[in-house]
Amino acid sequence: MRYKSRAAALAFLTLLIISVSTWAKQVTQKTETLVINGQTGQAAVIQVDGRAYVDLTALAQIASWSVSFKANRIVVSPAPNPSSAPGTVGPPTQDDDSSLSRDFMRAGMEAIAQMREWASPLSYAIQNGYPVTENWAAGYREQAAHALSLASVAATTDADRRALQLLTNEFDAVRQWSDKLVEARKSMNTAQYAMSASALRDDPLSQKIVACGRFLAPMLASGNIQDDPSCH
Repeated sequence: MRYKSRAAALAFLTLLIISVSTWAKQVTQKTETLVINGQTGQAAVIQVDGRAYVDLTALAQIASWSVSFKANRIVVSPAPNPSSAPGTVGPPTQDDDSSLSRDFMRAGMEAIAQMREWASPLSYAIQNGYPVTENWAAGYREQAAHALSLASVAATTDADRRALQLLTNEFDAVRQWSDKLVEARKSMNTAQYAMSASALRDDPLSQKIVACGRFLAPMLASGNIQDDPSCH
């Protein structure tokens, strides 16, 4: 029964992944408290034409599961149970200088989630010609900055601090991208994004942000510091 429930849960999580470029017109977003396998956490819930969608990474963070991106597949796996079998690999230890502390892993995942919540509505608004103001974008920026500051406080090891620098680089890239789009909106220079669904996606800075985010989420979930050119 446990195997079946896990498989069902994985299938459920997979169905929650959405692409910003295909959102319908009627979209609302709010933060909800979710309970997954007895573990409670908060995540942004987006309502699209009466259906609820939640960011996959945020759900995996609440459930303490790992997410990995492999070619055209997204793999969601339950975290190993150290007591389930002899020789099972447990959580990272502080003796390993490549291991992230558990508190930083959680704070880092939350920071990534907040950056996505900043970038996704902005992208949707620009592509659909909705008004975008500095104050509107600033609200999302401040939430992401607060999450990044909490990750900074949680960084207690060398590995944490190295990962924090990658998170900071991603934050700076999203801020630069956000400022660019807000300025383009002010000058009425966003028609190119509304006329072509791929224009925003093909923007080099946008591609860099997406690539770094896809690297950081599974890296943080794995508990081991790694590096990737997209985050520099």
